Amino acid sequence: MADEPMRVAVLGGGSFGTALASIAADNGARVCQWLRDPQLVEQINREHRNSRYLPDYAINPAVRASSDMQAVLEGAELVLVAIPSKAFRDVVRQARPWLNADQILVSTTKGIQEEGFKLMSQILEEETGFAHIGVISGPNLATEIAQKQLTATVVASDDALTRTRVQQALSCDYFRVYASNDRYGVELGGSLKNIYAIAAGMAAALGMGENTRSMLMTRALAEMGRFAVSLGANPMTFLGLAGVGDLIVTCSSQLSRNYRVGYALGQGKNLDEAVEALGQVAEGVNTVRLVRDKARKDGVYMPLAEGLYQVLFEGVPAREMARMLMRGEQSSDVEFVLPREAVQQAHRRVEAGEEKP
Repeated sequence: MADEPMRVAVLGGGSFGTALASIAADNGARVCQWLRDPQLVEQINREHRNSRYLPDYAINPAVRASSDMQAVLEGAELVLVAIPSKAFRDVVRQARPWLNADQILVSTTKGIQEEGFKLMSQILEEETGFAHIGVISGPNLATEIAQKQLTATVVASDDALTRTRVQQALSCDYFRVYASNDRYGVELGGSLKNIYAIAAGMAAALGMGENTRSMLMTRALAEMGRFAVSLGANPMTFLGLAGVGDLIVTCSSQLSRNYRVGYALGQGKNLDEAVEALGQVAEGVNTVRLVRDKARKDGVYMPLAEGLYQVLFEGVPAREMARMLMRGEQSSDVEFVLPREAVQQAHRRVEAGEEKP
């Protein structure tokens, strides 16, 4: 049995799912990829190409595509679920009759379900009740992976078997897989950074410089950590690939869909025009609204998320939002070193005359 190739199923025909399917096949796995579109299925099987999402990428010929969910899942040891967040639960429910508790289920989706503020791995748990559940997240622009640029990602799970098998299936000369046991933190990092990529794109379109970009990314990291820790994540996770690593690439690259939406907004387009020009799903747009509402409900200080919400959904001009942020409270740099509350208390004491020079 140990010499038999691993059987891998990939649910989803987008850019990242396609790249992971090909990597697993490169590593000798038997890979089946499920797609809704029969024409795309035919093209992958005939031309070994996904013209919709990765038109210049030569997919490993061993990858077999199909619209038959049962055929794709039957016998699979590892199931990678690469479905946009809005359709994620529906597809998992569609797959459920052919899933079993011995399988390893791993989400690659960076998004949040509105109802109940659920992450994708939580949906996998709710819909299956299985023990072997994990997530993959990190600075993983699919176009660069397709070009075999050196890339690293994180697999996060409480389950050691899940972590190990994903590392075995996907690690190769150009794609390195690191392990984490903070599934919630890794998954939140992947979702939250999409918000700040929109802000980075807006800043670039407005002609703001490198100082601004540096400030924006650093304060975004602080905001991500503050929010995630309030929900039970480990703040140290955000020093890794799924935190600062993913934030850097998403806020710096024009290959990032969320960055491009932000850039269009900074040019003066409205949200509908920006999304239409992109032509693909930008998870960050919906995430802005969900995170802003959750932060307000839980009393978490999220000035960047609040400002982006006003630009996206309330028509506030991007440049005006930037001015409002600069006039905000003077706070702590690293809150896990000097708490924000301590800075606020010091300001109040000084203003009350309790602290003298």
